[in-house]
Amino acid sequence: MNSEEQKKSENRARPTTDEFRAFVASGWAPRRGGLPEQASVVPYAAERRAAVSAAFPGERVVVPAGGLKVRSNDTDYVFRPHSAFAHLTGLGSDREPDAVLVLEPTSDAGGEGDTPGHEAVLYFRPLSGRDTDEFFGDSRYGEFWVGARPTIADVEAELGITGRHIDEFADAVGKDAGEVQVRVVREADASIAAIVEKARAVATEGADEAEAEQRVEVQHQADDELSAFLSHLRMVKDEWEVEEMRSAVAGTHRGFDAVIADLPEAVRRGRGERWVEGVFGLHARHHGNGIGYDSICASGDHANTLHWIKNTGDIREGDLLLLDAGVEVDSLFTADITRTLPVSGTFTEAQRRIYDAVYAAQEAGIAACKPGNRFSDVHAAAIRVIAEHLHEWGLLPEGIDVEATLDKEHGQYHRRWMVHGTSHHLGIDVHDCALATREQYTEGELKPGMILTVEPGLYFKADDLLAPPEFRGNGVRIEDDILITENGCENLSAAMPRTADDVEAWIARIWSEPSPS
Repeated sequence: MNSEEQKKSENRARPTTDEFRAFVASGWAPRRGGLPEQASVVPYAAERRAAVSAAFPGERVVVPAGGLKVRSNDTDYVFRPHSAFAHLTGLGSDREPDAVLVLEPTSDAGGEGDTPGHEAVLYFRPLSGRDTDEFFGDSRYGEFWVGARPTIADVEAELGITGRHIDEFADAVGKDAGEVQVRVVREADASIAAIVEKARAVATEGADEAEAEQRVEVQHQADDELSAFLSHLRMVKDEWEVEEMRSAVAGTHRGFDAVIADLPEAVRRGRGERWVEGVFGLHARHHGNGIGYDSICASGDHANTLHWIKNTGDIREGDLLLLDAGVEVDSLFTADITRTLPVSGTFTEAQRRIYDAVYAAQEAGIAACKPGNRFSDVHAAAIRVIAEHLHEWGLLPEGIDVEATLDKEHGQYHRRWMVHGTSHHLGIDVHDCALATREQYTEGELKPGMILTVEPGLYFKADDLLAPPEFRGNGVRIEDDILITENGCENLSAAMPRTADDVEAWIARIWSEPSPS
């Protein structure tokens, strides 16, 4: 199942004699007995699969986890499963490379993890015996090198679905070729997509070239429909997902506390953005799976580069530090929070003016987070406040008022200082549900269970001659994770101070606390 890239550059020693193979396979204590407990996500994952089953009745649905990817020579990146696979199985963290979830159409599904009309089958690479060549001879998958994987019985007990060896997948997916519609999340694993394409080719045998090409196009459109459906399926979170998000937010809060505590050290050491990145990453990795995306640790003018992830700069007294970071828990749900912190502990007058404007815009955006509103209403509410402040400060061109700049056809002058959108859906992906249609996303109605960010900002580059001199080199963003509720919304990250006064008090409190021993 591996790509050619994954197969090359393997030059570690392997067992070369029968005597050594026998020796390395012997003398091991029995593995611990007993099966894992059923995971708490099982009933929720089953409901998600039921939604897929209902949307694609009688069809074979193939959702790969993806495979290991080479980082350098014979070392791989830490594995992260495809988001749709994680959502439908409940497997997160680094599980299970090369696995494939198949929803197999059947009229008599009856297993615990089955859904009406489909049997859920997980094809994966199970634990091999110590008497196999893989045990010692395969440094990528062998237990001797990377540790033990679950057995088929382990997976069935943990997830409540049928487990099978990945070697059985190719024959299974090609069963009834031409009679059963097969959809696959193509982008998740090119090697799995190729196997599916080969099975589909049976259905085009005998067709002329034009007809075969048309069938392939139709099949790819069907695949795209599946990917879009699975992306949109994550838009409304169930109660299990909401609790995972609460954990991600709590871990992120602790990470921000740690960064604040170490700000003086970041200033002292130089290259402080890297120090901040490392401090937050330490706490993210300890709390969960790690960071949910590359942290933006932007001090001074770097905050005005929206996607500043180089994090190579110094942190200096008097700067603002824009920290945009989130903890990803083991289930892969991630927080996404931004705070703008005065490195010296207090804002200057100019910094506070900018900060207060962004805070007012965020308050307006959060107020728009309620059932019945459209997703686009959140941005509209926040950006109006941004435009009002820019107009009040005299930064819009002469003759341009708030309504004129908000005109999407002939205005948008405010975007010089607030270029990005105010919100996005959040969950397993930091920009979750990205394949949903415009009608489902931007123009979609907010519903209880949705989680989205609200993150307005103002950015005044150091060389922006249209900005007041005292504003230049300062960038401010405030971002929180908002759960839509039946009656309005809940700010999941409300425990993290947001007003200028509260941020200053937050820093002062942490700096006054004794350092942990």
